[in-house]
Amino acid sequence: MTVENDARTIVDALVDAVEYCYDQEWSDGLPLVPCTPERLETFLAQTDRAPEDVLLAMPQIGRECTVRMAALNAAMAGCRPEYFPVVLAAWDSLRTEGYPGRGIWQSTTGTASLILVNGPVREELAINSRGNVFGSGFRANATIGRAIRLAALNVFGLRPHALDQATQGTPAKYTCCIGENQEESPWPSFHEEFGFGPDESTVTAMTMRAVAHIEARHTAEATQLLHDLADTITRTGALLHRTTSSCLVLSPEHAHLLAGQGFDKPAIRRFMFEEARLTREELDRVGKTAISRSTSWRLPADHPDALPDDQIDPSTATLHVLASPDAVQIVVAGASNSGVSAVVDTFGPRGDRPALVPVPPRRHPD
Repeated sequence: MTVENDARTIVDALVDAVEYCYDQEWSDGLPLVPCTPERLETFLAQTDRAPEDVLLAMPQIGRECTVRMAALNAAMAGCRPEYFPVVLAAWDSLRTEGYPGRGIWQSTTGTASLILVNGPVREELAINSRGNVFGSGFRANATIGRAIRLAALNVFGLRPHALDQATQGTPAKYTCCIGENQEESPWPSFHEEFGFGPDESTVTAMTMRAVAHIEARHTAEATQLLHDLADTITRTGALLHRTTSSCLVLSPEHAHLLAGQGFDKPAIRRFMFEEARLTREELDRVGKTAISRSTSWRLPADHPDALPDDQIDPSTATLHVLASPDAVQIVVAGASNSGVSAVVDTFGPRGDRPALVPVPPRRHPD
């Protein structure tokens, strides 16, 4: 056979393998990388953990994800084997955070996972933390996040129109993995803020609902920018329960503007807590003044299941949208080229320590 015929045979076999994956309903809608037993072993060789160790269980559906299944889905997602320790750390963080194990990935809300990577592993694996950080173009970002979603489909069976009941969903259900732009941040990095050293690498998972981009190129006043961010957090559409929570993903330009006018991370959190308020009138207008006695979701005051919301301050007739300053996390990411930041609407009332998980030092071949 000629070289051309050999190449055509290889391509035809690859297309057949990809189509086989589609036929087995293993895909998220995009082509998969077929995985042989030998390739699976190269992923498992990246960790000392036993293949049958359980990473995350969902008792409500009687299923669990093991190290082996995580490796298989990482391979099919297009990960390189050296990405696998980060994927494992992401699973550990998801288990620690707790929401996926309680069924939130099945919710009509349409949640997904934001995977945040800190430390030297970003450079080692070429994880993007700068321009287009929430977008496409970077293999590590795309495939690490995708590895989690593929396992949600293939291990837990969370397929749309079946166990996944998302009304609309989010593009983050394909993938959402970012690095922090630590080098251009005026503050300690996210993982250093919570006690890790600069030479350590970590992964933090946050269950998220949406990303809202804030165009704030117009101002050089820190408080104007902060009011813009607080206004986005405060929007009534984000308020499902008594309170909400957010992750501010600040561009380097915005981070330096704030730092240059005396705002560190604790000061930003305090500002968000104090300014992110809704009046009783604003809550009434959208039918969210009361709390359901059965679900704790917000309801109109005249709903038969409604209880008065005791968190509305009677002296000001306002509600703190955030339970505490600690319900806001702060990350610096993106390019230093414009006044654009993002507010990530995270799921549930938060305020405890984020689920940071260390990534073991990378293994190198002998």
